[in-house]
Amino acid sequence: MNTTTKSKRWNGKIDTLAPEYLKEVMKQMSSYGERVRFALGAAGARPYYQVINPSERTMAFDGNHHLHHPQEGEFTGAKVSATFSLEQIEIVAAGGRLPGVGRSVSGSRTRASSSGSSARTGTVASQKQDDINAEKYAYFKENRHLLPAEISEYSNEITSLMQGGISAADAFGEILKRHFP
Repeated sequence: MNTTTKSKRWNGKIDTLAPEYLKEVMKQMSSYGERVRFALGAAGARPYYQVINPSERTMAFDGNHHLHHPQEGEFTGAKVSATFSLEQIEIVAAGGRLPGVGRSVSGSRTRASSSGSSARTGTVASQKQDDINAEKYAYFKENRHLLPAEISEYSNEITSLMQGGISAADAFGEILKRHFP
């Protein structure tokens, strides 16, 4: 059910991406990371996308699946779709629908998720990690003017602290105590 053409921009609806395109996305995900999000501002029917690995490192690809060096802000805020797991992309590529997800992801911050007894633990973990990343980024953005520029070097340590159950504010505070006396 591909309603896009080469002459127009992707409409933001995950189910309108061609199965052939999604199969190539899945190949990149198999190599580089288990989650993906799509840029909503790229020209053309096949959006640019960013593959995310468990360490939160990302690799971006253009609509032809070639390595892409994203412009600043290309994969942030309203310019990016929800994050999808490999399992979810497999479902859509096979013509299925994602339970609990609106079909349009345009500008959406709705988290794509599997539900019911078929949900994998990895998907739940991915969602938890997405929540941590969102909270961490929101705190950083709000307090950037108060934080040392080098704080980004401790991003993984902040994430680890948050995975242990503390808030972003407490995690950043702990890093400031440890590394910026």
